[in-house]
Amino acid sequence: MLSGGGRTALNLLDAIDAGSLHARVVHAIASKPCVGADRLSARAISTDIIEGEISADHLQRLLTAHRVDFVALCGYLRYLHVPPAYEGRIINIHPSLLPKFGGKGFYGHRVHKAVLDANEPVSGCTVHLVDNQFDHGAIILQRSCPVHAYDTPETLAARVFALECEAFPAGLQLAINRFVSKSEQDHGANAPSVDRY
Repeated sequence: MLSGGGRTALNLLDAIDAGSLHARVVHAIASKPCVGADRLSARAISTDIIEGEISADHLQRLLTAHRVDFVALCGYLRYLHVPPAYEGRIINIHPSLLPKFGGKGFYGHRVHKAVLDANEPVSGCTVHLVDNQFDHGAIILQRSCPVHAYDTPETLAARVFALECEAFPAGLQLAINRFVSKSEQDHGANAPSVDRY
């Protein structure tokens, strides 16, 4: 699910192509017509444009129709109503070290400016589960980088995005591994538990 240029979604597709993320993108939802939706369509990903908030029931019908196991929020800038059947299966990446600089209104340039205004020595990104509060769910993993005295929001954003390109596929893979392991245990398989977050 996305709202902008689609760089994060394209990074996931590249990770899948490289074999570092064992997944398949079956569908995309954009919150408005955007470059990202066009880019995903060009990569043969079916994409719906749904403006405004999506009810939990509507989202669940869409996800079920496309046989979706996990949802990746790739710069999706709308409040998300989590369907009960997808609790623990919607993953977001946020451009700060949560719980700092998260919550309603904290996205993109605003986050990096707030980090600099607070004179933080370190920033980074957080991959986390999505619940019904902004930037609040359980943290899967974080990656950090130094904040330099000469940084601008743009230079810090570039450094953090480089971390995101590694962290989001890795965090998704951890979530997938945990889900698969739990499913195998629930069905009586003797697979070891993968419990890393």
